[in-house]
Amino acid sequence: IMPNIPRMMTVREAAKTGILPEFTIRAMIKQGQIPAVYSGKKAFINFDTLCEYLSNLTVRENGGVNRG
Repeated sequence: IMPNIPRMMTVREAAKTGILPEFTIRAMIKQGQIPAVYSGKKAFINFDTLCEYLSNLTVRENGGVNRG
Protein backbone atom coordinates (compact mmCIF):
# COMPACT_ATOMS: atom_id res chain seq x y z
CA ILE A 1 0.00 0.00 0.00
CA MET A 2 1.27 3.44 -0.89
CA PRO A 3 1.47 5.84 2.07
CA ASN A 4 -0.75 8.64 0.69
CA ILE A 5 -3.60 6.49 -0.59
CA PRO A 6 -6.64 6.68 1.72
CA ARG A 7 -7.98 3.47 3.26
CA MET A 8 -11.54 3.61 1.98
CA MET A 9 -14.02 1.15 3.47
CA THR A 10 -17.72 0.61 3.34
CA VAL A 11 -19.57 1.41 6.55
CA ARG A 12 -20.02 -2.31 7.15
CA GLU A 13 -16.30 -3.03 6.70
CA ALA A 14 -15.40 -0.23 9.11
CA ALA A 15 -17.89 -1.56 11.67
CA LYS A 16 -16.36 -5.04 11.38
CA THR A 17 -13.06 -3.65 12.68
CA GLY A 18 -14.84 -3.26 16.02
CA ILE A 19 -14.21 0.47 16.31
CA LEU A 20 -17.91 1.45 16.28
CA PRO A 21 -21.23 -0.18 15.44
CA GLU A 22 -22.54 0.23 11.89
CA PHE A 23 -25.54 2.35 12.94
CA THR A 24 -23.27 4.76 14.82
CA ILE A 25 -21.03 5.27 11.78
CA ARG A 26 -24.09 5.86 9.59
CA ALA A 27 -25.43 8.40 12.11
CA MET A 28 -22.07 10.21 12.12
CA ILE A 29 -22.21 10.46 8.31
CA LYS A 30 -25.80 11.73 8.40
CA GLN A 31 -24.89 14.36 11.02
CA GLY A 32 -21.90 15.51 8.96
CA GLN A 33 -19.33 14.46 11.56
CA ILE A 34 -17.39 12.37 9.04
CA PRO A 35 -17.45 12.62 5.24
CA ALA A 36 -18.58 9.80 2.97
CA VAL A 37 -18.37 9.09 -0.74
CA TYR A 38 -21.26 7.20 -2.33
CA SER A 39 -21.14 4.65 -5.09
CA GLY A 40 -24.73 3.75 -5.78
CA LYS A 41 -26.24 3.07 -2.35
CA LYS A 42 -22.94 2.15 -0.69
CA ALA A 43 -21.24 4.74 1.49
CA PHE A 44 -17.45 4.65 1.66
CA ILE A 45 -15.50 6.35 4.42
CA ASN A 46 -11.82 7.06 4.86
CA PHE A 47 -10.97 4.82 7.82
CA ASP A 48 -8.01 7.01 8.83
CA THR A 49 -10.32 10.06 8.95
CA LEU A 50 -12.72 8.16 11.21
CA CYS A 51 -9.89 7.15 13.55
CA GLU A 52 -8.55 10.72 13.63
CA TYR A 53 -12.03 12.09 14.41
CA LEU A 54 -12.45 9.63 17.28
CA SER A 55 -9.00 10.36 18.69
CA ASN A 56 -9.91 14.06 18.90
CA LEU A 57 -12.97 13.44 21.07
CA THR A 58 -12.75 14.08 24.80
CA VAL A 59 -15.12 12.86 27.49
CA ARG A 60 -16.70 15.44 29.82
CA GLU A 61 -17.19 14.74 33.51
CA ASN A 62 -20.96 14.37 33.07
CA GLY A 63 -20.46 11.60 30.52
CA GLY A 64 -20.97 13.79 27.43
CA VAL A 65 -18.41 14.18 24.67
CA ASN A 66 -16.57 17.28 23.48
CA ARG A 67 -15.05 17.61 20.05
CA GLY A 68 -11.58 19.04 20.03
